[in-house]
This record gives sequence, C-alpha cells and structure tokens, in this order.
Amino acid sequence: MPYLSRLPVDLRNLEDQVRRPDRGAVVSFVGQVRDHHGGRAVTSLGYSAYEPMVEKVCAEIVTTAERRWPVGVAMVHRIGELAIGDCAVAIVVAAGHRDEAFDACRWMIEEVKARLPIWKRERYADGAEAWVDPTLGAGTESPGPR
Repeated sequence: MPYLSRLPVDLRNLEDQVRRPDRGAVVSFVGQVRDHHGGRAVTSLGYSAYEPMVEKVCAEIVTTAERRWPVGVAMVHRIGELAIGDCAVAIVVAAGHRDEAFDACRWMIEEVKARLPIWKRERYADGAEAWVDPTLGAGTESPGPR
C-alpha cells in the first residue's frame, strides 16, 4: 500500500491493516491541519513531496520499527491541498503491550518529520503564503522545495 495519498485518510483502514488477535494495544497518531502556526492564522495549506523518495523512506521507517519493536505498523501522509481540520498524517501501531506501541509510534512520527522530503506551504489569513520546514521548529519558514 502506498504511503502517500491525495485522498482523505481512512484511519479504520490503517487500524485493520495491523490488528491481530495477539496485539492487544493499538496506538494511533493523527496529525491534523491546525488554524495557526508561529503566531499567524492559517487558512489552508498544501503539501508537496518527492514521491519516489517518500515511498522508499517510509518503507525504511516501517521496516525499522517492526524490527526494533514487536509491532505491526501502518502509515499514510497526505499530499495536495488540505483544509483546517484535515488529517495530514496518520500512524497506527499495534503490539502485544502498550509500552512498545507508544514507543514505536512516537519514534515513527519523529522519523517522518525529520526524514521525509515533504514540504508544506501555508496560507495565512492576511493573504501571505510561506513554505514551512517541519524540522526547523515552529514559526520558521523554509525556502521550499528545490
């Protein structure tokens, strides 16, 4: 299953991909588009990506998580135009116990934010737009995709 989607995220589908009778803990992370960033009102945003590399890096993240912890994982990241409240990224981790599910899920979202070649262009209430680098911290603009 591809890790990038232009369609709304189906969290139930991701959960179904990792459920098994021996996995009693299911942990989800859902990143939604918020209405502010860096002290500015956000009206919408767009994600663009270097798609072949995103797919490769996501597969590496999933494989590493499943080797590091006894878990099953599913994830997807949206690209294209998103509205406030839309799900931008979702990660679901299922494990026998909650500790490893939480640990793996937290590790995965940090890897996604640090490693994926995905760029976010925010649109603000004042009409301005800016590329935002998720690895630089809140309120920090990026030069955008190269």
